[in-house]
Amino acid sequence: MTVLSKGANVALPTMYVRAVLSWTAGPGVPDIDVSALLLTASGKVRSDGDFVFYNQPRHPSGAVTHAGKRAGAAGEAFDGITVELARVEPDIQRVVIAASAHDGTFQQVRGLRLTIFDVGSGAEVARFEDMHASTEKAIVGGELYLRNGAWKFRAVGQGWDSGLAGLATNFGISVDSEPPATAQPTATPPPPPAPAFPPPPVTAPPPPPPAAPAPGQPTVRFTKGEDRLPPEARQKLNLRKQQVAVSLTKHGIGNVRARVLLVLDASGSMTSLYKNGTMARAVERTAAVAAQLDDDGTMQSWMFASRPGQLPDLEIGDMPRWIPAFVRMKALPKLGFGNEEQKVIAMVRDFVRQNPEPVPTLVLFYSDGGVYQNAAIEKQFRAAADEPIFWQFIGLGNANYGILERFDQMQGRRVDNVGFFAVDDIDRTGDPELYDRLLSEFPAWLRAARAEGILR
Repeated sequence: MTVLSKGANVALPTMYVRAVLSWTAGPGVPDIDVSALLLTASGKVRSDGDFVFYNQPRHPSGAVTHAGKRAGAAGEAFDGITVELARVEPDIQRVVIAASAHDGTFQQVRGLRLTIFDVGSGAEVARFEDMHASTEKAIVGGELYLRNGAWKFRAVGQGWDSGLAGLATNFGISVDSEPPATAQPTATPPPPPAPAFPPPPVTAPPPPPPAAPAPGQPTVRFTKGEDRLPPEARQKLNLRKQQVAVSLTKHGIGNVRARVLLVLDASGSMTSLYKNGTMARAVERTAAVAAQLDDDGTMQSWMFASRPGQLPDLEIGDMPRWIPAFVRMKALPKLGFGNEEQKVIAMVRDFVRQNPEPVPTLVLFYSDGGVYQNAAIEKQFRAAADEPIFWQFIGLGNANYGILERFDQMQGRRVDNVGFFAVDDIDRTGDPELYDRLLSEFPAWLRAARAEGILR
């Protein structure tokens, strides 16, 4: 085993390695995530598919896999990347091993080291301990690189104060965008189970590499700010984004980008839904739609009763604080207790006109009914039919939804710009069903709006 200083390199005696970052976990220490970037001779990725991290844990070639985290003795933590160098595609010259710190910097991390293991024997090949990490939120610990037909490992220790997003952008990743489709390799056998860190010695040959994802398999997007979420919240968000991606693909719009806005009914009849946490849970699930569709990790939000009011923007990375602070009846005082949907609809329309975007806008609108201003609401939506906005209403419980339930049959509009469905108990509606219903009418509007020239 070779201990490396910054900039030093060593030849690799094996073509199947695991790069393991380890550190001492504990109070005040940020959570760490390891990632890998596959670079060409230009020093850039070919596409976002060449970025392997917790949200995209396997490269399409099967050559690089995010191994996942493990906890060790005495508070030590591990995260790693497995690389089968023989499967690295010919135009890839370097595999960069990077790490990001969440809610902190690497200056707060003790015992940081990067170790390269031979997966077959479990032996240590190289170790890099002195990374000089300070105020950086993301670092490149080292890289596997091809030189004169042979693979080597170099200790790098380069940092970015701008975090994982800044590091990824430096290597050509389009942050917040869906990885473009790439040529799919031939299918391979199932992936090996991830061994414990450090990997134990084995006598048998290493298992076959991971299988490549099937063509057309939906992918989730790396969302700005999600790296600030606690690990459990981040994992939950990523699972929900995956389901949103499945629903979008099922409806034929897997590549669509859209701005997502949120409107919450805060009339008196909604009180119990706020008190028992139903609305908080609904908003948390809705945020996954914005995280998958939107381009900035932010969702503008409104509440309304007799009067409307705009909430502070919901940033995806701030969900654990934002939802308890604002998804409650008193988030905006003096809104009254009645239902005046037409007023908040007009406010949202004004916001979209004053803040134009090159992508369509999807408004997710929660209400428990009590709708009675049918004529005023109809007037708003007839006027809004020429605007790049689709309004998706989610009715909570059995109630009077007035004109909202009849928009699919309403004639005389340029396009059908409103969708509606009701659920008796949204907490008992699973994510697959909820996202399918949330996104079921949006695709038809997209096609119609494009045909009419409302969208580019």
